[in-house]
Amino acid sequence: MEVPGTIRAVRITEHGGPERLELVEVAVPVPREGEVLVRVGAVALNNTDLWTREGSYGRPGAPDALSGWRGPIDFPRIQGADVVGRVVAVGVDAEESLLGRRMLVDPAIHDSGGPGANPVGLMGSERDGGYAEYVTVPMERVHDVTESPLTDEQLAALPIAYGTALGMIERGGAEEGGTVVVSGASGGVGLALVQLARERGARVLAISSGSKIDSVREAGAHHVVDRAQGIVEQIRTVAPEGIDIVLDVIAGDFSGEGLPLLREGGRWVVAGALGGYDVNFDVRRLYLHNNRIIGSAMHAPRHFDLLVDLARRAGIQPVVAATFPLEQAARTQEELARREHVGKIVMHP
Repeated sequence: MEVPGTIRAVRITEHGGPERLELVEVAVPVPREGEVLVRVGAVALNNTDLWTREGSYGRPGAPDALSGWRGPIDFPRIQGADVVGRVVAVGVDAEESLLGRRMLVDPAIHDSGGPGANPVGLMGSERDGGYAEYVTVPMERVHDVTESPLTDEQLAALPIAYGTALGMIERGGAEEGGTVVVSGASGGVGLALVQLARERGARVLAISSGSKIDSVREAGAHHVVDRAQGIVEQIRTVAPEGIDIVLDVIAGDFSGEGLPLLREGGRWVVAGALGGYDVNFDVRRLYLHNNRIIGSAMHAPRHFDLLVDLARRAGIQPVVAATFPLEQAARTQEELARREHVGKIVMHP
């Protein structure tokens, strides 16, 4: 496939609102040693796109400081972490057999090469991402999904949301027959948690609201708790025996009030703070019951391998809420921020 000299891309040059997203024409990126060039078929949106643009991550000792996920952003930056596409060129020491193959990209930058490595960076944040027609990716971060029956849109929905969800489930030790609570169940990660926990054989209690409740139930939740009507009390009624694991992307008041819901030896896994990052709880409820609070940022390579296996055999069916063209990136992020959708929002470069 012939590669053009210039491409369209959407980038940010500073932190701010959706107006900071600019559609530009840039030189096609050249794959370096060990990298491949991917023609982007679809790119999905994530909350990290919003927070990176806004600089909402804070810094140690300065929670309100403008910052990217792991510190200052090297502007200009092309956003977009969730990428699926075909390899059209390879750099030195990259395998030519990858040419033409449809690839799911692991967007994480890890601190080592081991299967349990920790993510310390992200495409679209610490390196350019997929809000573009083409993107370069390290060879070891692309995974062949050419034969998957899933569409490009469905595949693009997987990396961050389902990778984060698998990381939470694996770190929390979800098992068949256990009782699991999923907060924020209608969002990308939340819906992925519902599907994956159900696939593991867990009893899934999901927290959602309004018109989204039916969609969350259809995704596999055994019971949906309406967050507008007293979450903790409803969960106690539905699961008086207690909860094995809470998979939480909300935090805030729910984390503090809900900790007593855990059984002996229960786990509270946190991967987001949509409800607020300043949490208060009774520490006695933690140590007297041998409970654990586990922070879970994205996924380790071994988690992504599990995800790729699911993608290849269509073991899950990601829900795509809407699709947009690349030139509507600002509108697309605004749509994401409204949180009126269920599933993932995807763009087509």
